[in-house]
Amino acid sequence: MREALLNALIHKDYSSGNPVQVSVYEDNIIFWNAGKLPEQLTLDMLQTKHPSILFNPLIASTFFRAGFIEAWGRGIEKINNECELANVPLPKINFEFGGMMLKFYVAKNNKSVARTAKRTKRNLEETSEKILKLIHKNSSITIHEMVNIIGVSQRSIERNLKKLQIENKLKRIGADIGGYWELNEI
Repeated sequence: MREALLNALIHKDYSSGNPVQVSVYEDNIIFWNAGKLPEQLTLDMLQTKHPSILFNPLIASTFFRAGFIEAWGRGIEKINNECELANVPLPKINFEFGGMMLKFYVAKNNKSVARTAKRTKRNLEETSEKILKLIHKNSSITIHEMVNIIGVSQRSIERNLKKLQIENKLKRIGADIGGYWELNEI
């Protein structure tokens, strides 16, 4: 859902005056943003690896630098992968009413939702463990270095660091620049 919202914001035609719209129903969620596909791309091409042709490169760059997106041109691919992992139907993509519409369908059963929650918790735990190991090896490691080594977004690293600090597993000594991490005995 997050990726769909980010795509809608990044690829929106802001000259239209229409807001990004999110409609939540009992059996589906719809994201709509004003705009059109570049002439070089088709709906079928969105389902495969394709170049990102940005209408709003400054907005995309801002989201990238903030750690909200990891790469350009992979939004639909990431959405489809997550739906497959969660065992929910792939979203339907079409262009209607002068914009792009992405329609997600609710999971057929709660088992797939539970599997997704377990997988997300496991991924968070794995990332936290990797962070602790990296800090154990190098207490002066930076968030940027962790991002490059672990291969997750800056936001993910920051979220895990905050969680580890709340759990009293580590603390930051000194400033962001020149400071270091200290592991707490558990």
